[in-house]
Amino acid sequence: MKTKLTLLFLTLILGACSAALSTPQPLSPQIPTETAPPLTQDTSSIPCGYQWATQNLPDLTAQFDWMIQSLIPNSTSHATAYGENCLGSDGQIVRFLPMQTDFYVTVPVERLDDYETFGDWIYEVMLVVDGIPPENLAGPQPGFVEFRFEKSAAEAIAFRVPIQGYFETAGEKTGEELFRLFYTAP
Repeated sequence: MKTKLTLLFLTLILGACSAALSTPQPLSPQIPTETAPPLTQDTSSIPCGYQWATQNLPDLTAQFDWMIQSLIPNSTSHATAYGENCLGSDGQIVRFLPMQTDFYVTVPVERLDDYETFGDWIYEVMLVVDGIPPENLAGPQPGFVEFRFEKSAAEAIAFRVPIQGYFETAGEKTGEELFRLFYTAP
């Protein structure tokens, strides 16, 4: 972003220093032409009704799932943007306003009491999430990572770990200690 602003600034300065722009020039005759109105409508001025919504983030999901599978081979992972749909008066979605990016990690397991391994996986996944550049995330707020350790469709442990403040809360904890920090048994 700094590079783009610097280039824009330098372009403006060089343009101001141009001899053609700084000395008076006779105006060339302008032939009137008819221009068609733009085909797209500015959606920022359309009145909205807001509705909570999520949108899949396929590019981020592909990267995230690949990174997590390298750590936890049987896992499946995805990323979504959580925010609001702006609904026009006709009920159609005008635009989506993302608030945060949320991550989901599902791991098939043989036992639901292997808290040491689960905690180590949480630690590794949170390092991956922390390493994602902010410009690759949707929305200004930090989201969460939802973990689901699944023995079967009916037997699973699921909980969310907030991204904001994770490292301050968890410190360098790993294993069962980290798992118990975020999981509350029913």
